[in-house]
Amino acid sequence: MPAKVKQSRRSAVRRGAGAGVLALALLGASLPAAVAADAGSDQADRPGMARFYAQKISWGRCTGPDMPRDLQCGKVTVPLDYAHPGAATLDLALARYRATGSGHRAVLLNFGGPGASGVTQLASGGKQFMDLTNGSDVVAFDPRGVGRSSPVSCGAGEEPPSDSAGSDASADISRPQQLMTLLGQAAELCAKYSGPVLEHIGTVNAARDMDVIRQALGQKKLDYLGFSYGTRLGAVYAAQFPRKVGRMALDGVDTLTEPLSEQGVAGAQGQQTALEGFLDWCVTDMGCPFGQDRRAADGQVLQLVRSLDENPVPTDFGGTFSGQDLVGAIGTGLYSKDLWPSLERALATLVEDGDARRVLSFAAGGSGLPMRANGSGKNDGGLTDPQRVPIDNLTAALLAINCADDPDRPSAARLTKDLGELRASYDAASPVFGRYRLTQLLMCYGRPKGTDYIRDAVKDVPSSRILLVGTRGDPATPYRWTEETARRLGSAAVVLDNKGDGHTGYTSSKCVHRKVDDFLMYGTLPSSGSSCPADGKAWSSTVSTDP
Repeated sequence: MPAKVKQSRRSAVRRGAGAGVLALALLGASLPAAVAADAGSDQADRPGMARFYAQKISWGRCTGPDMPRDLQCGKVTVPLDYAHPGAATLDLALARYRATGSGHRAVLLNFGGPGASGVTQLASGGKQFMDLTNGSDVVAFDPRGVGRSSPVSCGAGEEPPSDSAGSDASADISRPQQLMTLLGQAAELCAKYSGPVLEHIGTVNAARDMDVIRQALGQKKLDYLGFSYGTRLGAVYAAQFPRKVGRMALDGVDTLTEPLSEQGVAGAQGQQTALEGFLDWCVTDMGCPFGQDRRAADGQVLQLVRSLDENPVPTDFGGTFSGQDLVGAIGTGLYSKDLWPSLERALATLVEDGDARRVLSFAAGGSGLPMRANGSGKNDGGLTDPQRVPIDNLTAALLAINCADDPDRPSAARLTKDLGELRASYDAASPVFGRYRLTQLLMCYGRPKGTDYIRDAVKDVPSSRILLVGTRGDPATPYRWTEETARRLGSAAVVLDNKGDGHTGYTSSKCVHRKVDDFLMYGTLPSSGSSCPADGKAWSSTVSTDP
C-alpha cells in the first residue's frame, strides 16, 4: 500500500512550531575555546570555587509525572562561567536510587544524546541498573542546557509563522545566499530562547560540572558509566581531572577526533544499515505499514518522508510534524531491535490515521511526549519545572553541544562551494538519513568556533584504567571509534569487544552487563581485547542522537 499519511481533520497549527527540521534547524551554540582545566589541577582550589565544593545535596521525593516512588531528586549549583565563578550560577537537576547494604560509593550515569535528560532516563529505565545499587548510589543528572538544568530552546511553539521559519535549510542548497540568511536567523532565535547558558554549554564545562557533583556526592574519586555521547563526556573528564577518576566505563564509544562532517556521514551510513534490517523484519508482519514487498519498502519509506515534508501533520504540542521529524524519530527507534515492534506500531498509526503522537515519543528521544515551550530565554539559573521544559530541548541541546565541541567553522564562501559535494556524499551514505544529518552539520554555521580542547588535548590520559565497550553492530557509534578512542586515551584504555548488535552493549548483552558491573562494583577489569558473544537480540535504554 502507498505510504502516504492520511491528513488529520484537526485544524493545523502554526507552521514551523513543532520539533521540526527548522525547529531542528534552528539550533546553535558557542563556547570559548580555552576553558579547559589543566590536566591534574584541582578545580576546588581555584579562586571563587570553594563554595561550590562545600555543597551537600538535599535529597527528596521527585516531582513530575511518572516518577518512581523510590527515586530521589536533588540539585547542585555550579558557576555559569568557570572563568568568573563569583558571578552568575545555575542549578543542575539530580536523581538517585539509594544504595542497599553498607556501601558508600556512588556511580554517576550519563545516557547520551547529547541532550538526553539523565533524570528522565533514570526514572524510566532505572531497572537496568539496580544491580549497581548493591553498594553504590546510582545517580543521574541533567547536564547544563538539558532537561530541568536551564534548558536551551530555539523557540519551537513560540515563533509566528513565516516563510523562512517553515523552511528546511538543507533544501536551499541551490540558493546559498538564502541559506546563509536562514542560518543567521536560526542562531538569533536560539540565543533569544536559550538565555545565557547557551554561551557556556558544551562538554568541557559539563565535565567540570561533574567534578562539582563528585564532591557533593562525597566521593574522593568519580565512578562513572557513560553511554554514547556520555563516553565523550567521560573521556573529557578523565583528561581534565585524571587524578579524580575512579572506576569509569564507557559504552558505545564516541569519536574524539572526527569532525562533525565525517561523523554525520558515518551516522547516516550506520542508520541506513539499521533501517534495512528493520524493513527486512517489518515486511514479514501483516501490520507493517510499508507492505510485504521488501523491494518496494525502501521506496515506501522515502515516499512517506517526502509526503510529510510537503504536507506536515499537526500535533497537539504546538506545531507540525514533518518528514525530517519522522527521520529523526525512526533513527531513535532503530537503536535497538526490542524497539522495532513499537516503532512499527507508531509508523502504522501515522500512516493509517495521520496521528503522530506515538512517533513523537521517539522524536523526543523515547522519553515520552514533548512538552510545550517555556517562553523566551529568561531562565534565572534555577531548576525548570518538568512541565515547562521546551518541546525542542533535545534537538536544541544536541546541536548546541555538538557545535560547541567542534572547532571547524568553514567560511560562507567555502561552505557555498562545498554544498553540492556535501549533499551528494550525505545522500550516498543514506537516501533517508542523509538530508537530516546534513542539516545538523549546517546548523553550526555562523556560531562561534567551538573548543579545540577535545580534539587536541584529550589523549594519553594519565588516569586509572578506563573500560571501553564497543559493539560490532552498533548503528550509531561504529566499532572503529572504540579502537580510535582507545589509542587516543593511551595506556589507561581497556577494550571489551561486544560481538552483538544494537547501540551500546550494557543493556543488550548479559556478558557486557556482567563485566561492566564487576568493574564498577568490585574493580575487576577484563583483559584488554577480550570479547563478549552476541546474545541474539539487542535492547537499549540509552538515547543517542549523535551525528
